[in-house]
Amino acid sequence: MTKFNDTFLKACRGEQTDYVPVWFMRQAGRTQPEYLKIKEKYSLFEITHQPELCARVTRLPIDEYNYGVDAAILYKDIMTPLPAIGVDVEIKPGAGPVIANPIRSKQDVERLGEIDPENDVDYILDTIKLLREQLTVPLIGFSGAPFTLASYMIEGGSSRNYHKTKAFMHGEPEAWFMLMDKLGDMVISYVRAQIKAGAQAIQIFDSWVGAVNRQDYRKYMKPVMERIFNELRVEGVPLIMFGVGASHLAEEWADLPLDVVGLDWRLQIKEAREKGITKALQGNLDPSFLLAPWPVIEEEVKRILDQGMEQPGYIFNLGHGVFPEVNYKTLKRLAEFVHEYTLR
Repeated sequence: MTKFNDTFLKACRGEQTDYVPVWFMRQAGRTQPEYLKIKEKYSLFEITHQPELCARVTRLPIDEYNYGVDAAILYKDIMTPLPAIGVDVEIKPGAGPVIANPIRSKQDVERLGEIDPENDVDYILDTIKLLREQLTVPLIGFSGAPFTLASYMIEGGSSRNYHKTKAFMHGEPEAWFMLMDKLGDMVISYVRAQIKAGAQAIQIFDSWVGAVNRQDYRKYMKPVMERIFNELRVEGVPLIMFGVGASHLAEEWADLPLDVVGLDWRLQIKEAREKGITKALQGNLDPSFLLAPWPVIEEEVKRILDQGMEQPGYIFNLGHGVFPEVNYKTLKRLAEFVHEYTLR
């Protein structure tokens, strides 16, 4: 029987490891021919509603492609739990999530329901249970954070500027905090169910919170994030925070009761440490480098690893997700290089 690889979990806890563990955001799908064939037949939501198929997609980078990663991340979308609370969402090719009933008032917020994970997203929990039987690396579950989920719900879909979201936040503060509370409750219930089903670590994606300044984050988002992480800490699994373009919030995240601060490429590992962040760090190769010649990739990765290895508690990852143009062979070579370069 293959031995279980817990290197990633040790790094999350800030423990010394034999080498730097690695995994990639969006490592399942995107670049793999088998995944693209599956997507010709099924939509993302259709895949996630079939536990056997969803487990297979989650395992692709570990089994069929053998990237050599030290963790698997559950294949699903941050929109997955929203229909359960009354959000009419569809993921459209080329457009991303589209919300048919966007939030426009306090009354819209009041109409939102509560999630019952065992009934509303039982297919997700069944997938996790299957994967725990199949994987020899830790399984990462995840959820979107309240701000990012709210941004889709208010904007009606993706946005470049989040004007409607920030206008609602400042102009309707009572409704905003009600929305944060409702989404906070949903995230806690949803994540707890994932952990109960077998997820061994959790990453909270606040993908678009970089759109707000530090002062507004402290006032409008940090209270619900503190509640979420305080509630989840008792579950005993590593908790990771990540957002894009949010380097100015890294110290705020480090102040939260979580285990790992995920960084995009805008803030160097060394700079984060100089800011006084002592928690485990995850990141942070700019995904664009994956299209560069290998010597260029190697030089940049060495720079990042040298900074990350200065103290225990470091996980190598990209500064955002894998994108479709990346060759899956590059990811495999990258994971192998990280292990070889950092082997103690």
